[in-house]
Amino acid sequence: MRKVSDLNIASNIPLPAPALLLHEIPRTDRQEEFVADSRSQIRDILRHNDPRLLLIVGPCSIHDTQAGLEYATRLRSMIEQVSEKIFIVMRCYFEKPRTSLGWKGLIMDPHLDGSDDIPEGLRIARRLLLAVIDMGVPTATELLDPITPQYIADLICWSAIGARTTESQTHRQMASGLSMPLAFKNGTQGTVTSAIHAIKAASQPQTFLGISGDGVASAVETRGNPDCHLVLRGGDNGPNCSPKDVAQTIRLLEKAGLHPSVLVDCSHGNSGKDPCRQPDVLREIVAERTSGSHAVVGAMLESNLVEGSQPFPRPAAELVYGQSITDACIGWETTERLVLEMAEKL
Repeated sequence: MRKVSDLNIASNIPLPAPALLLHEIPRTDRQEEFVADSRSQIRDILRHNDPRLLLIVGPCSIHDTQAGLEYATRLRSMIEQVSEKIFIVMRCYFEKPRTSLGWKGLIMDPHLDGSDDIPEGLRIARRLLLAVIDMGVPTATELLDPITPQYIADLICWSAIGARTTESQTHRQMASGLSMPLAFKNGTQGTVTSAIHAIKAASQPQTFLGISGDGVASAVETRGNPDCHLVLRGGDNGPNCSPKDVAQTIRLLEKAGLHPSVLVDCSHGNSGKDPCRQPDVLREIVAERTSGSHAVVGAMLESNLVEGSQPFPRPAAELVYGQSITDACIGWETTERLVLEMAEKL
């Protein structure tokens, strides 16, 4: 008899149930309260009830937890200096969407060797998030796989759906059930229509296929996420963060009956993928705010201990400590100088 199933499946290894992993690596009441309070402050900024600038800053992706924790330690010190003007959230990005091929992030390949030890990747990600929270640093991530939130979402203060997945019905449905404020980025071409459609869909109740805490396939019904918003990240045709672009985006959001909450990603299309241009984008946002316009409530920066990026794959022992293996970032000295400068101007 000819085989018709699993012709292209090399292996199918069960993951630990989400409830089991959360029991193995639990959060404390204090950590839970910190996440809830951070989410509340972010919501207030998005709803224009808090005048501070929301700044999502940190590595493009974390591949070395030691370097990630060192970054969080430095960020904690800066948070204390600028907290009256800027609410800082650290990028803890563990999943990377790839245009074709490439490293897919710490959860998928935590050992950086193609072994794809996903159970250990989930454990590493969860432990790192708990350590960052213990430092008093709010956390942010991009959620790519619809199963991942069951393992780490309780430790995330802000999340994003990337440009490649904003049009995905699966991700819009997932977003409708998440408990934290969540941003949809505009599509890779630079247009915002798909993100606006995504926000509308995610704000409404949805029913979809998912998994329960016990790891069982289930029909998930959601109430809708009222805290979805839009990130302008530029596109193939160039930046889309000018005052004219922002004003047009706000008009489209209001026309769709959505709250006009807009963040600007200082990287990607808005910087032409040149990390050296990220500071100029942020300075333009702050200049608009100091002139009286609060249309943009927040910004995103890709920043690491060491500027630039390095080729990968390569042996882990050869990697430069604190330097990105995905998108190029600005270095820590530039980051610190820039954020303190912007806090002073605000």
